[in-house]
Parts: sequence; structure tokens; C-alpha cells
Amino acid sequence: MAQHAGYTRWCYNWGLSLWNASYKDGYKPNARKLREVFTNHTKPLIPWMKKLSSRVYQYAFINLGEAFKRFFQGLGKYPRFKKKGKHDSFTIDNCGKPIELNGWNHKLPFIGIVKTYEPIEATTKKITISRQAGDWYLSCSYEFHATTTPKKTDVVGVDLGVKTLATLSDGKVFESVRSYQRFEAKLSRLQYLNRHKEVGSANWKKAQLKIARLHRKVANIRKDALHKLTTYLAKNHGSVVIEDLNVRGMLSNHKLAKIS
Repeated sequence: MAQHAGYTRWCYNWGLSLWNASYKDGYKPNARKLREVFTNHTKPLIPWMKKLSSRVYQYAFINLGEAFKRFFQGLGKYPRFKKKGKHDSFTIDNCGKPIELNGWNHKLPFIGIVKTYEPIEATTKKITISRQAGDWYLSCSYEFHATTTPKKTDVVGVDLGVKTLATLSDGKVFESVRSYQRFEAKLSRLQYLNRHKEVGSANWKKAQLKIARLHRKVANIRKDALHKLTTYLAKNHGSVVIEDLNVRGMLSNHKLAKIS
């Protein structure tokens, strides 16, 4: 998996570099042209690429094209080069055939048998595998028939708070989990112990992994609270009304961000 993630990163950075050079020379590059140049001229010269799935590099160029599309539409920043160990991921498919996920053990195209922490029952066309804090996560989309639930209230108003996560118009209050505040001292301690370690050494990597896992734990606690809130709103209310607030701008304030 690490090799395929590196393959994706290499192709993405190669395509971005060639895109920038072509644009400076007055050309109008796109993801399809870059993929053709890579397939016909660059890939045959690099032997180790033959040992990895060819679907991986194709999705790398697709993702590069989507990144530029979002940039031109004003929805994102200019694409940047990927760095090893940061947001490692890759996407594979089964050449048009469906991928069956059934149980704990799954046979993925070219990867082989992988075991998941929880059982999965789904049929999908493509799978994205990413690494977070040393663990690998499988992400996919699939179709299912949703069932409606009886609603207790037709309309409910939601007031996003600072001291509380949310307050509903019917009086129900969702308390803030304060996940960052709970682990701020432990996180500070780990970062303090890591201050004199040589960057790139084995001990430095171990310390970085501990810090990353603690950050992941904080993020998972926050995500769990948000999922419970949105699930409660969707199952019990027909319409949800939320005030027009710049929540992203509020969270950019470090004092408010710590509260959430």
C-alpha cells in the first residue's frame, strides 16, 4: 500500500511539474494530455512502475485535473506538490468490474486480501485507501435504499453556540465535547519530549507517530459528536433551519477553535 501511495504521489508531482512548465511555455495543458505523455514516454523508462497497478497513476492524473478545475472555479487553492508521509492515499478499481466487499476479509484488485477492523457489506466500483497516523483506511461509495423514519417535529431551529455545540428550538441542548481541551496537556507534553530528537531518526518517527495518533483521537471525538447531532436531526425532524454564520471564520480564531 505504501508503494502504491508513493506511485500516486510521484505521478501527481510529475504531472504538476510538467503542467507548470508547459503553462510557462505558452501551452494549455490538461490531465488527459499529461497522462498520454506519461504512458507513452515516461512510464516505459521506469522499471519499478511495471510492478504496480496501472490504475493508480491514472487516478493520480484525474485527481490533478480535478484540483485544477476547482482552482479555476475559485473553489480551491492552486495545486501543490505532495509530500511523503502527509495525506498518503491512492485509488484503485477493477477495470470496470464491481468490487465485492463482504465480511472482514476482502480481495482488492492487485493488492490482494486485506482485513478490516469492522465488517463491510457493499458493492462498489472504486476504492480509495489512505493512511492516517500509521493506519490504513478504506473509503468507497455504494448505492443503498434509504428508509424514512417517523418525524417528531416538522421544523426545528438550530443555534450553533460557543460554550455548547448546538441548542435546538425545542429546548434540547447538545454539549460541546471539548476534545482538544481534554488532550491539550498531553499533546503539549509529547511535543515537548520531541523537541531535541534528530529529524528523520527512528525515535523522532516514533514520537511523530504518537503525536499524530493523539491528533487523530481528538478529531475522531469531534467527528463522533457531529455525526450524533446530524443523525438525531435527520431522524427526528423534517426540516432543519440554521442561522447564517461564518463558522469557518469563527474557528479560525484560536480561542474559539479550542472550545469546540
